[in-house]
Amino acid sequence: MRYVAAYLLAVLGGNTKPSTKDIKDILSSVGIEADDERLNKVVSELNGKDINEVMNSGLSKLASVPAGGAVAAPAAAAGGGTAGAGVAPAAAEEKKEEKKEESEESDEDMGFGLFD
Repeated sequence: MRYVAAYLLAVLGGNTKPSTKDIKDILSSVGIEADDERLNKVVSELNGKDINEVMNSGLSKLASVPAGGAVAAPAAAAGGGTAGAGVAPAAAEEKKEEKKEESEESDEDMGFGLFD
C-alpha cells in the first residue's frame, strides 16, 4: 500500500509517469526502505495507465461490494408497512438493553476507577 500511496503522491506532484527512483525518493524521505520486487510490480502495473481511469474503475468495483446495512433497506421497502413496524420495536429493545448494560457496568466498578 505504501508503494501505491507514494506513486499517487508523485502523480499529484505533477509527475505523470513516476519511476521506481521517484517512488524510492518519496519513501526514503519518510524513512521507509523500499522493497524492489514490490515496487517494480506496482510501477509495471500502473505504467502507461491514466491514474484517474484506474481510480474510477476501482470505485466502480467497490460500488458492487455489498455493505452490511444494505440488506435491511430493500427488505423494508419490499415488505411495505409491516417491515417498517418490525424495525421500530427492535430499535427500542436495543436501547433498553444498552441502558441496562450501563447500569450493570457502574455497579461492577463500585465507583472506583483503575487510576484513582
